[in-house]
Amino acid sequence: MPPNSTRVSRRTFVESSAVGVLLAASVNPRQESSTVTNAAAAGNKSAPLDPYPIYRAVGTPRQLGQQHGEQARERIRAHLDWMCHSMKLSREALRVRALRFQPLFEKHCPHLIPEIEGLAEGAKISPADAFAVNIRGALTQVQDGGCTAFVISGRGTADGNILIGQNSDVLPVIMEFGYVLHVRPQDRPEALMWTFGGMIGYHGINSHGVGNCANDLGGGPATRFAMPQYPLKRLIMECETLDEVNRLFQRIPLWANGNYVLCDGRGEILDVEATSEGPHPVSAAGAGFIAHSNHFLCAQHATSENFAQSTADSFPRLNRMNQLIQSRFGKLCVDDFRTFLRDRDGYPSGICRVAQTVDPDATWTTAGITAASIIGEPAKRRLHVAAGNNPDAPFAVYSMDEG
Repeated sequence: MPPNSTRVSRRTFVESSAVGVLLAASVNPRQESSTVTNAAAAGNKSAPLDPYPIYRAVGTPRQLGQQHGEQARERIRAHLDWMCHSMKLSREALRVRALRFQPLFEKHCPHLIPEIEGLAEGAKISPADAFAVNIRGALTQVQDGGCTAFVISGRGTADGNILIGQNSDVLPVIMEFGYVLHVRPQDRPEALMWTFGGMIGYHGINSHGVGNCANDLGGGPATRFAMPQYPLKRLIMECETLDEVNRLFQRIPLWANGNYVLCDGRGEILDVEATSEGPHPVSAAGAGFIAHSNHFLCAQHATSENFAQSTADSFPRLNRMNQLIQSRFGKLCVDDFRTFLRDRDGYPSGICRVAQTVDPDATWTTAGITAASIIGEPAKRRLHVAAGNNPDAPFAVYSMDEG
């Protein structure tokens, strides 16, 4: 890390910062270039320049799954192989664990089962394998993500329309499995999302203007046997309003804690810190925007104990994103977030994570590198996605109105 880079420790943050959606500035940030040299980028094997492919599926739930599975077959199979390797499980052991969750799907989202079965048919894998890629971390009760997310109300943008997005920070290998998925169900909203390896729900927007981006959370209530996060993310993409989304959080028990940055077509924005014990909404509090990283903001769980279990770079990342948004609030546009999501203040961590790094003042490791930068324009039915963290990677535009 450069000697003059902006950085704040957990201890400094806990002692000097008020917790809230708008965090008080605990440092005087240095404006830093949002690029790295081509040589540095070239040395980072996890930073491809090629855009992610888009796969489109239309029809009944089974047809959606079949078309998805056929197009993403190699990425789904590679994801499964990596899951077995990283979890140190045989394929049969992975299937046994996955099928334990099937009764939860039958209870809370039975209509997704035919789609998952269709995914298996299209990818030529077993149904248990298809369940496994939609459960992931809950199979071993380990979370592996980071992420910095945002949502901007209409009064904060140049054109009066909501913007929502995030950097998806995951293990570098995930980029090999990634793509954009556009689904057009027969009787539910269309959805456009960045996802990977056969997951039918992840970060994106739907045709009713509902948007969902997400982050892991440090500390909080313990994990339990309950629904994985990914089916919930798909169910969010089937909602028409945030009222419906809130009812989902009340109805569906979750295995672990996760944060959701949300919006809908009525112009409303919201953040929900969804824990294994229940949801905790965090409002914009009149600010007109919400940014979030990987530590709790709600009064119930924004504690020193939980901060100590949070990724240390979560605090300066959120501080930096808040400052960048405030600097352009009222005039914000897609191009601003193309810059913000590539910001390297705090290199090699920061909003755009270039490497998994260890904090010299504490024993911690970042949860991954930036695998995708995602900007959603719900009113225009499109996503802008850049692959990896290479500053030369273009933002490709993906639309529901094409294909």
